[in-house]
Amino acid sequence: MNKRIFIQNYKKIDFKFYQNIDDFIVKEESIDFTNRGNFIILKIQKQKLSTWDLIDILAKSLKIYENEIGYAGLKDKNATTTQYISIPRKYSKEIKRFKHSKIQILETCLHSTKLNIGDLKGNSFEINLHEVQENDINTIQKRLKSISKIGMPNYFGYQRFGKDYQQNLEKARKIIYEDLDMKDHKLKKMLISMYQSDLFNKCLAYRVKSSHETFKLLSGDVFLDLNKNKFFTPKNISEAMKNDFINHKIVPTGLLCGKKAFKSLYEAREIEIKFDDMYIQEKGLRRAFLAFPKIKSISYDKKESKCKLIFSLPKASYATVLIENISF
Repeated sequence: MNKRIFIQNYKKIDFKFYQNIDDFIVKEESIDFTNRGNFIILKIQKQKLSTWDLIDILAKSLKIYENEIGYAGLKDKNATTTQYISIPRKYSKEIKRFKHSKIQILETCLHSTKLNIGDLKGNSFEINLHEVQENDINTIQKRLKSISKIGMPNYFGYQRFGKDYQQNLEKARKIIYEDLDMKDHKLKKMLISMYQSDLFNKCLAYRVKSSHETFKLLSGDVFLDLNKNKFFTPKNISEAMKNDFINHKIVPTGLLCGKKAFKSLYEAREIEIKFDDMYIQEKGLRRAFLAFPKIKSISYDKKESKCKLIFSLPKASYATVLIENISF
């Protein structure tokens, strides 16, 4: 996979980043739960388990079907993660008996509906950077301030595509173009999702390459109103819209190609169409081209040459992409 393209032309900073249970801590920022209803919300802390591993363990231990378990987001395996899971209330006795060495149920409450992907406000992170030179701390602080202001390109992280990146994309192409039959429907869906994500990343890289100092807005862009959570396409980019973009009220979006997707127009569509595969039969979506991190604290341990970053990101954004943006 090629090196990312970012808006800023930074010189490389040398440090080490490790994805493990001590240096990569992720916590979901939950939606507001109703505290009544037919579903139990489990606030779970897990280590060295992916969300799919977690669901598999819960299903087998509780003796329920996997599709009865709801989740708001997919979390990394090589990390300490806290996330929310929903289970039908009728399994309350089974939940009380549940025990696992890598899984801890921190809290429970009731909710009116099953959790679906995206049912969260965002994610907070605690990340350690190792072998950081003391004279680079000021540079890291300045870069984070700049990225928070202009946004980071909202690429899908490398972990989205698995270790066999090219092989996975080739399998996805065979599913789409050659009707490759796969009995594992979950894997099939995942491979097509990887393919959609790869096209999004390539379109975003194309747009970033043509931007300088800030992301370039184009006529026909589809914007997401971050307050109303609604998409819209203006006839032209007004000064008021530019101010709304600067103030993080709206953000341009890219296509996750598929059926019934909201397409861009005019100048934006001329670029988007290069990365729009009309053969995909799955539902299409739109995804913000930029994410705006909120930096909570930056601290430095001189003795261990370790920099701790505490920050939050919108849902579906990758902390690893922010680390790349700082580094390069």
